[in-house]
Parts: sequence; structure tokens; C-alpha cells
Amino acid sequence: MKKSLRKVNYSEVVRHDFGALTPIAQAVTQALVGAGISLTFSNLAIAQSSENEDTTSNTNQNMEEVRVVERQSERYRADQSSLSKLTEGLLDTPQTVKTMSRELLEDRGLNSLNDALRAIPGITLGAGEFAWQGNAPNIRGFSARDDMYLDGMRDFGSYPRDPFNLESLEVMLGPSSILFGRGSTGGAINQVSKRPTLDSITDFSVNLGSDETVRATADISRPASLLGSEAAFRFNILAHQGEIADRDGAEAKRFGFAPSVTFGLESDTQFTLSYMKQTADDRPDYGLPWLNGKPAPVSRQNFYGFDSDFLETDADIFTGHMAHTFSSTLNLDAIARYAHYERDSRITEPLITETIASGASLNDVSIFRNVFLGNSEETLFTTQANVTWETETGNLEHVIAGGIEFTKETSEPTFAFGIGASGTNLLNPNSKMPFTGSTDPRVISDTTGETFALYVLDTIKLNDNWQLTLGGRWDKFETDYNATRFKGPATPFNDGKSEGKETFNQTDKEGSYRAALVYKPTLESSVYLAGSTSFNPSAQSLSLLTSGRGLALGNQLLDPEKNESLEAGVKIDLNEGALSFAGAIFEIIKKNARVPDPDNPGFNTLGGEHQVRGLSLDMNGMISNGLYLTAGYTYLDTEVVKAAPGAATGAELANAPEHSLSLWFNYQFNDRLDFGIGARHISELLATNKGSGKSVPSYQLVDAMGRFILTDTISIKMNITNLTNEYYFDQSHPWHIVPGPGRTATLALNVIF
Repeated sequence: MKKSLRKVNYSEVVRHDFGALTPIAQAVTQALVGAGISLTFSNLAIAQSSENEDTTSNTNQNMEEVRVVERQSERYRADQSSLSKLTEGLLDTPQTVKTMSRELLEDRGLNSLNDALRAIPGITLGAGEFAWQGNAPNIRGFSARDDMYLDGMRDFGSYPRDPFNLESLEVMLGPSSILFGRGSTGGAINQVSKRPTLDSITDFSVNLGSDETVRATADISRPASLLGSEAAFRFNILAHQGEIADRDGAEAKRFGFAPSVTFGLESDTQFTLSYMKQTADDRPDYGLPWLNGKPAPVSRQNFYGFDSDFLETDADIFTGHMAHTFSSTLNLDAIARYAHYERDSRITEPLITETIASGASLNDVSIFRNVFLGNSEETLFTTQANVTWETETGNLEHVIAGGIEFTKETSEPTFAFGIGASGTNLLNPNSKMPFTGSTDPRVISDTTGETFALYVLDTIKLNDNWQLTLGGRWDKFETDYNATRFKGPATPFNDGKSEGKETFNQTDKEGSYRAALVYKPTLESSVYLAGSTSFNPSAQSLSLLTSGRGLALGNQLLDPEKNESLEAGVKIDLNEGALSFAGAIFEIIKKNARVPDPDNPGFNTLGGEHQVRGLSLDMNGMISNGLYLTAGYTYLDTEVVKAAPGAATGAELANAPEHSLSLWFNYQFNDRLDFGIGARHISELLATNKGSGKSVPSYQLVDAMGRFILTDTISIKMNITNLTNEYYFDQSHPWHIVPGPGRTATLALNVIF
């Protein structure tokens, strides 16, 4: 089955020569075609029927022109998800799906996954946990740190992800267990990798930043004639080193490379082998301490860790992917992956442990350095096979996607505390003093999780205007948790008395569903009503520890939390399909949230209920010739409807700002110069529920970009983020708060030949 394509009057476009293209398209086309290079990427959709496959060389040249034009008109928008489970175009998919194209990532100068997620309304960033480093996003008020995917497969590791090998980023909003299995209460994040293409690509980029950043990337794709006429390889490489503007002490060093090869690119059977390696050697930043419910009023530069702190991660991901077309109505998509992740860290968290009276002098306030140490090794083996089948029953057309999945995951972390570390002063911290103290392990755990799942999604075309989607998934999730505890010195969070062994085994069998009705008033629009569910097992993160401080257990043997979602939305393609609009209202309810058990201190029970209601608006694409836009707004109304007995209800959820907005405009002045400007706004952000009083004020940021094409192959680009040098906080945690970067200027040199 070939996925539906947006209708475009290609015959009109083909008749144009280079001079009729937009100025930037004209310059790029002339440069690339003049160098013998075609701007065709693996996700380009060309409206070409099977009857016209036998084209002439002249037509092929014209098709290259069409591809360049189409890529320009869709630089910020997408027609189709990369997931084979979603058989319809995004216009007819009854779910909010936010996408970030490779062009948008490059235009905005987004050099980490966290930077990309910051630019998506409805997503906030956690400030890091001892048991979890890397990326810790929250989607629509619910943690999504376990909901990271790479090409539709779980990306389980705890490492700081870099977009050097990404073609796009997709965020599926709302419960999506039917697509991914456990988790995805607020949504899921899917990273889409670059893939080999028969068209040659040679792209080098060097970035120099005012935050001491030095970053170099290379993207090379070539036909691999030695492996066959339909084979190609692609190779991406990254070297990155830098600091964080106005955050003394924080450092990031990343290296990565990603080779891949595809066989049968223009045949009925395509097979891709890929490998990605990414290492990082960072100095972690846990920011500032809280003081009376607010971030301590100190300089943004203050760093309370040790210069010898470290966070070292290593990710190795091997993937094999086969796509086979049996006929025009039947396709098979199969993928297998093995991943290995390692992590070693020592992290310092600043705490004010004494009571500070309002108006008291801060000169004598001491900081307690809460030092966490640990290492971990995780593995992932997963296989998935998905069949897509078009068929008919009577007058009804069906597009059915169904499959099977098996996954085995392991996690072996060691947890320890740095007992006896020297403190420092609040106003004048000293990061150069050596770290001293005990580093003996407190808990060594070993967890294995196995998932077996079956799923099916049926999109039923009732007639030209109506379609119905029905789907279900069944998961069996088995966990085997073993841990050894060691007695150690007491800390403010641990009595130092626990020791011994722990063993827990649990099997959760859960079903998830999706039901949606779509009405299409026109070919370019859709209106939908959808309901879906998800579930969160106790050992979702392959751990039963509920606290990285006391290393306590509290969720063992509890049934999964369950979530329900209802969403109504409208999607419209505007400007002859070059601009897309999507709007939705939604409600997510966690029916049985885990809360402290009043009858069993230290343990939890399923007695809570959390509710999120909201509005989402998005617009992406080309407004007019040379003017591109990506814009999004999310409104969230959150509430703790039911809490533990005796606890207050009505509180708002943490990390769920009421208003979040992101705008980005790109305008191409002529064939040499284009300019971009954007803004971001986040309203008040809570670190815990409102009753705790820990919150940070709203903030708004302005970013800008200018690019100049020097020659046919060379361009330079300047990005300035946080143009007004706003002092703001965008990563919160109940025990610490991390400021966002100050004003940062980055100059990029890009060479294509």
C-alpha cells in the first residue's frame, strides 16, 4: 500500500525553469544541480503514478526541479508520520501530532534534544534526578522520561540525546499505549533518523558559540554501486564541546557517529542496517537551591558543584529494518534492535537545610552539598513486525495495521551518596575545592523486564466524508527486580540502617484502546473526536525505587496506573497545502494515581486522581512566497482531583504551565539572504503542587537568525538565543532549580558540495 499523498499541481511546477523558483530555492537548485547533486531526501513524496515509472532522462531532470520546490514549500511541515502504524496522512490522523523538521532544527540552531523540546508548547523539562539523567521531559503535565523512541522503537537509555542524525522529530500528544505500549500518559517523543538515499549528499557544518561551543557535523550519502544498483550508504558524525551561557561550571562534550546502508531502495524489498554511537562527558548542573519556595536570589553564574563532578554516558544502538511490498494493498514492516547504554556519574545538588528568616542576610547562609554517585548498565533487545493491509467488506474500505512486539530490557544500577562532602557559601560558592567523603554503595539492583504485545488498528472508510478508527493492544509486562542493600552512614534522607536483599516479581497484563470518528467536510480538512487509554506499571522505568534520596521502595506489587483521554480537533490544509493548521481541545484523567498509603508509611497506594484539560493550536508551513512559519500554543488546566486520605485536593500539577507559546518566522529576502525571528513564553511553573509554594515566575524569550549565501556551496548563519538576556528558570525539581542559558550567539559555516 502506498501512503496517501497531498495533491499538488506538479505539471504546472515542472514547466517552470530555475528562474521561476523562490529566490532561495533558485540559489540552492543552481548550486546543487550545477555540482551534480540532487536535493532529494528519503522522506520526499513525489506524486507519480505507476503508469509513468518509465520516464525519460529529461523528465528525470524536471522531477529534480519539482523535488526542490516541494521541499521548500514543506520545510516546516509534514504530511505523514514516519510510523507505519499510522496509515493515514497527518491531516486525517485523529490525534495531535507536533513535528519538527530537520530544516527547522537547523534554522533555530537547536543542537540538543532538550533545546528542541523547549521550543514545543506543552512540553517542559525536568531538572534531573539521581536515578535518571539525560532527557526528562514532561508532556501536558505528565512525566515522559520513559516515553522516548527512536524510529518507533523504545530508546530506553539515560543519555543526553543530540539531533545530529535526525531527519525530524515527532511528538504524539495524548495517551498512546496502543502505538507504543506502557507509558505515554501525556504523549510520546519519536526521533526519526536520517536514512540513505540514491541521491548524493555532502554537507559539512562548523559552529562557534559565545558559550565556548565548538561543534562540527558531517552528513554524507552516496549510492553504493559495489553493493548493488539500488544500494546506498549514509554516514553522519558529530563532535561537540561547549559550556552553558552564564552558568559557570556546566560543560557538555559529545561525540557521535551513525553509519547506515540500505539495499533495494527502489524495489519491493528494502533492507536497512544502521548503527548509532553517542558518547558524552559532561559536568552536570543541578542549578540553584530553593529558598522559602523561590529560587535563591543569587547570581545566575553561581555553580554549587565541584569542578571534578562528572556525567559520562555511552550509547550503542544497532538496528535492522526491512520493508516489503507484497502488493499495492499489502505491506510488511519489520524491525529488530539491540541497544547497550552505560552511565557513570557524580552529581552535586545544592540544598539550604537551615531555616532562613525573611529579610535575613544571605552572606552567612551555607549550602549543603548533597552528592549522588552511581553507575549503570542497561540493555535493550526488541523486535516488532507490522502488517498494513487494504481491503474491503461490502461498501466499506479498511486500512488495517496490525502486529506483534517482543522486548527484553535490563537495568543494573548502583546507587551511592557522597557522605562528608564540604559545604560552601550561598553567595560565593567555591567549586575548586576537592571532593572528599565516603562513596560506598548503598543499593545495587538488577531488573529485567519482558514485554509481549499484540495490536491492531482498523481505519474504516465509511464513505467519502466519514471514517472510523478502532484499535486495541494487549501487553504482557513481566518484571524481575532484585537488589542488595548496604548499611552506610545516615544522611538527611536515609537513616543508614537498611541492609539485606530484596526480590519482587510481577506480571501486568493490560489492554489499551483507541476509537475515533473523523469527518472530512473537504479534501483539505478534517474534524475528529477520539478517545484513547494508556497505563503506567510500577516498574515502568525498570526500577521500584520511589526516591533517589532515601532509596525507598513503595510501588512494588501495585497494579498499573490507568489513563483515559478524550480529544476533539480540527485540521486544515491552507495555501494550496503549503500551510497546515491544527486545533484541539482535550482531557486526560489518571484514574488511580499512586499516593502515599496512610496505613502503611513508606508505601504507596492507588488512591489518587489527576486531571488535565486543555487547548492546543498549531500552524506550520509556508504563508506566502519566501515566508515560513511554525507556531504553537498550549493551554493547560490541571488539578489533583483526589489525593491521599487527609491530603488537600485542588492543587495544580507540577511542570504544567497554564500557558505556553512558541513562534518562529523565516523570511527569504532574496537569493542570498534570509532571516528568522522567534519568541517563546511560559507562564508560572510549579516544582510540586501549589500547596508546597515552590514555583518560578513566567518568562519570555526572543531568538533570531540571519543567513547569507556566500557562494554556490558555502553559507554562513548567525543564531542568537535569548536575545534580551532574560534570567529565567526552565528546569524545575522539588529540591533544586536550574536557570536557563543566558544570551548566546552562534556562528555556523555550512558547506555543501
